[in-house]
Amino acid sequence: MTMSNNIERLKGTWDYVNGDNNDEYLKELGVGMMERMMAKGLKPQLIISEKDGKWTLCTKTIFKTITLEFTPDVEYEETTPDGRQIKGIVRFEDGKWIQKMRNQTNKESMITRWVDTNDQLRI
Repeated sequence: MTMSNNIERLKGTWDYVNGDNNDEYLKELGVGMMERMMAKGLKPQLIISEKDGKWTLCTKTIFKTITLEFTPDVEYEETTPDGRQIKGIVRFEDGKWIQKMRNQTNKESMITRWVDTNDQLRI
């Protein structure tokens, strides 16, 4: 399967399965304990779409819907759900969505998304 087809597989609606390591990741980002505790109870639904080269990641929870629109390989600015200002960039490499983010103190983090052999979105 080509890289293009692997990226196409990311498109669609994805329901939450589990959040292994999510608390540790949020803690490393500097997200406060209360926000992390609230995040543990959320089971977000992700909707990934693309039109004319612009991608959209819509994250829906019972409390809020957050939409990120971006063009691959172009830096964007975003306000995170907990109010932090970040800059990010998304690249597609080897069939994976690699999202690198940097906060105002230049602390970096990365999220990788891909579809596994069981047709599950992995993060």
